[in-house]
Amino acid sequence: MKGIVILIGVAVALLATTLAFAQTEGVITYETTINNHRALSADREGMKAMIPEFRTFKQQLFFNANESLYAPLIEDEDEEEVSGGGGVHRFRFAGIINYSNPSTAEFLSQMDIFGKKYLVIDTLKPAPWKFGTETKVLQGYECMQAYYTTTDERKQTITAWYTTKLPAMLGPERHNTLPGAVLAVDINNGDRVIVAKKIELRPLAKKEMKVPAEGQKVTSEEFRKIMKVQRGQGVRIFRN
Repeated sequence: MKGIVILIGVAVALLATTLAFAQTEGVITYETTINNHRALSADREGMKAMIPEFRTFKQQLFFNANESLYAPLIEDEDEEEVSGGGGVHRFRFAGIINYSNPSTAEFLSQMDIFGKKYLVIDTLKPAPWKFGTETKVLQGYECMQAYYTTTDERKQTITAWYTTKLPAMLGPERHNTLPGAVLAVDINNGDRVIVAKKIELRPLAKKEMKVPAEGQKVTSEEFRKIMKVQRGQGVRIFRN
């Protein structure tokens, strides 16, 4: 009788594990911490006394078997400081919504800049990841290390931690081209850190996976030109 009880217990545990890994829908809540002081140029050192060193906000990654949507939490919408045009102004910035479909290589970014919406149409491009040997546990999942350095003018070193126990090609922002779900990202050793704070495996509501469609449709190259003009007019947005 004791042996039967043990066998039943093992069978239940195996069934629970199987069901957990079969779940291909869910939500990952991330918290981003930005070091504002590191973003200041040498000639703006005096501003450190006027702005907090760190800023944190949260986003959620909704995912199913085919696609994912990364969006800011509604309560994190707030006003941002913008300098330019003779003073410091404030405007409402609702954040960026990213949609990704690995099967079609589709990647969309919707953003609101100064009250105007843009829909940036792009493709999902794999980053030149290199794989490390270190591991760490995040939210109960063993994660492996991957990293690379960008080749643009910013020269960012990006380190990610991903788990193969959750679906592949998932992650915050554009850090979603690894063979697992990215649960943490560190840019330039603390300039910006993104960490998963909560993982929920559950069916999604229809409204939670709404593909962004509003805004002026532009390519990524066209959008870069638009932002270059904004920067040329002396506008600086204090949010990455």
